[in-house]
Order: sequence, then C-alpha cells, then structure tokens
Amino acid sequence: MNRTYLGEFEELVLLTVALLDGGAYGITILEELERQTGRIVSLSAIHATLQRLEEKGFLHSEMGGATAERGGRRKRFFNVTPAGSRALAEIHTTRNHLWNLLPKTGLA
Repeated sequence: MNRTYLGEFEELVLLTVALLDGGAYGITILEELERQTGRIVSLSAIHATLQRLEEKGFLHSEMGGATAERGGRRKRFFNVTPAGSRALAEIHTTRNHLWNLLPKTGLA
C-alpha cells in the first residue's frame, strides 16, 4: 500500500479544517489552530500547508463568493476529502495504539 505520511503541522491543519466543518479558510484555520493549541502561526505557513495537503489529495478547495468586507475578494474554502478522513483515522488509531503500549508507570 502506498501511503502518504503527514507531518505534525500538516496533521494539525487537517484536523482544524475538519473541526471547522465547511467554514475553513485561511484566517479561520489560523485563529482556530491558535485557539486550540496556543501556538502562534503565520498565515503563510497555513497557506503553504493547505496547498501541500490539497496536492496530497487530503483537502479539496472551492472559491466562495466575493464579499464587501474583503474588498470584493473571494475566500477559498477547504474541506477534508475521503482520503484525508482516512489519513486522520489511521493517525488516530496509530497514536492511540502507541499510547496504550506505554507502561503505566512511564508517565507522570
């Protein structure tokens, strides 16, 4: 099976897009990611990661309508694809399996 692996930041961005459930675009992803993780991230890092995830087939994007608040510019909305959902499920399973293998005395 040919599997594409995700880096830690890619995983966080993909999870955030899934969490936003149809309302995910650059700024909302940045704000939610910062709110949930306490990390400060740049919008350019978000955009680069979204592009990579779309190229890997884990995200799909569509342009929304133009809005006056954005000076007539349109937003690019992102949604998780079935491949992205499978990748997240695999990551979740793998991480849970590894956590369950830790000796109970190994963590504070």
